Amino acid sequence: MKPATAAAQALGWIDEATRAVVPPLHPSSTFVRDADNGFRSGRSYTRADNPTYDQAEAVLATLENGAGAALFASGMAAATAVFLALRPGDHVVISRVMYWALRSWLLGFATDWGLRVEVVDTTDLDALEAAVRPGETTLVWIETPGNPTLAITDIAATAGIAHAAGARLAVDSTVATPVFTRPLDLGADVVMHSATKSLNGHSDVLAGALVTRAADAHWEAIKRVRVQSGGVLGTFEAWLLLRGMRTLYPRVRAAAANAMAVAQHFQGHPLVEDVLYPGLADFPGHAVAARQMQGGFGSLMSIRVKGGEQGAIAAAANVKIWKRATSLGGVESLVEHRASVEGAQSPAPPDLLRMSVGIEDAGDLIDDFEQALAASRR
Repeated sequence: MKPATAAAQALGWIDEATRAVVPPLHPSSTFVRDADNGFRSGRSYTRADNPTYDQAEAVLATLENGAGAALFASGMAAATAVFLALRPGDHVVISRVMYWALRSWLLGFATDWGLRVEVVDTTDLDALEAAVRPGETTLVWIETPGNPTLAITDIAATAGIAHAAGARLAVDSTVATPVFTRPLDLGADVVMHSATKSLNGHSDVLAGALVTRAADAHWEAIKRVRVQSGGVLGTFEAWLLLRGMRTLYPRVRAAAANAMAVAQHFQGHPLVEDVLYPGLADFPGHAVAARQMQGGFGSLMSIRVKGGEQGAIAAAANVKIWKRATSLGGVESLVEHRASVEGAQSPAPPDLLRMSVGIEDAGDLIDDFEQALAASRR
């Protein structure tokens, strides 16, 4: 099956007990032992395993062409598990532009715990190569496109640098989704998703996911972290996530087409300083994005509004169809002033509005932001 078919059919699995097309939900937290005290079913306790996870994880592994997948209670739980599977004293290199909460955790808790964290502009391969220490760096973590400036990092080139130094490469591919990028095929060792976003797509599930290229010792350590820290996803959330993934391809493609239309419309607009979107030919990193993002450039974009921070916040205050809210990848369009959210360490300029484009009519989205820009100047 092509990936779009695999997602829509959820691999075509049929419940053997009932012959149902829609997968069942197994809310049980515990499972019965055999008479000899064993667990021939392979199930003992939901913190370690549950049948509801199986299909969603199998779909994810298939979409990313990985050897295995694991669901987590949130994107943060998934991301931090990758680092907690390392050892205190390990050296890690991370992208300068990345999800702000993970950056804050790495520069706070993880550093206090003992990881040596080095932040670098991973779009600059020379700077990245200088930061990676052969025999010392254990993990390189990149996010591409990077949230919120959409910075593009070359996955294949980064994988070559990391592997030459004996390090693993992990990629946060939340913005790209497996619809447009498959990092494992480009040399990454682990791919992470905040499944809350496009994978689920309906803003009603908090979830995270990891997919591995190989079922190696690091992967086993990650799974132990999930069990021992209790960061496992609830069964109902796993069931909802699987339901959301079945419409992943049409949703994400429609939203990306809308994002391109919005980006092209506001490029060169008299009230707009700049449009940040990898699909625009003059966007820094467009050539790399075009090479590693097949079929589209995602639904996330940012607009820098003329008038600085005050102008950006005023524009956001006047939207009617766009919603002023955190998150991305849902069917509804959201806008947010990221510098206010992320604080002093944010790479977001003060005039930047992050825009998660949904699947509404593109003309409505354009008209609404046009009137918001005009209203902000009155």
